[in-house]
Amino acid sequence: MTDDTDDGGSLSRLGRVALGLGLALQASEDFRDMDHAVEYADSSGVPMPDLAAPFASGMMLVAGLGLALWRLPRLATGAAATFLVVVTTTMHDFWNADEDSASGERLAFFGNLAMLGGVLVFLRRAYAGDD
Repeated sequence: MTDDTDDGGSLSRLGRVALGLGLALQASEDFRDMDHAVEYADSSGVPMPDLAAPFASGMMLVAGLGLALWRLPRLATGAAATFLVVVTTTMHDFWNADEDSASGERLAFFGNLAMLGGVLVFLRRAYAGDD
């Protein structure tokens, strides 16, 4: 993959760090209010929300840090992609949301979809061996 920068990829690295830190910081917010995360998962019909919510937040934290630091990039990007696909389709299903929450769920869905696009770019880079 070729970057339009003179120094061989600093813009791509900046994007990777921003994406990874964004995921990790969102996970840290979930940990700060885990009761809300569990309640939200429960209201979305997630099985065993007491276990699923902390597991998903931990997965997002580790994946985000791995992506930002480019450590175990295949595992980090694969975990981030898995998290985003599962959470986006189960937790932000705006097409099933009531009228009051549909707008917020739609916004979260498309935000996650955009992050998934970035993660997929870096997943390809991880398997290509690019840094």
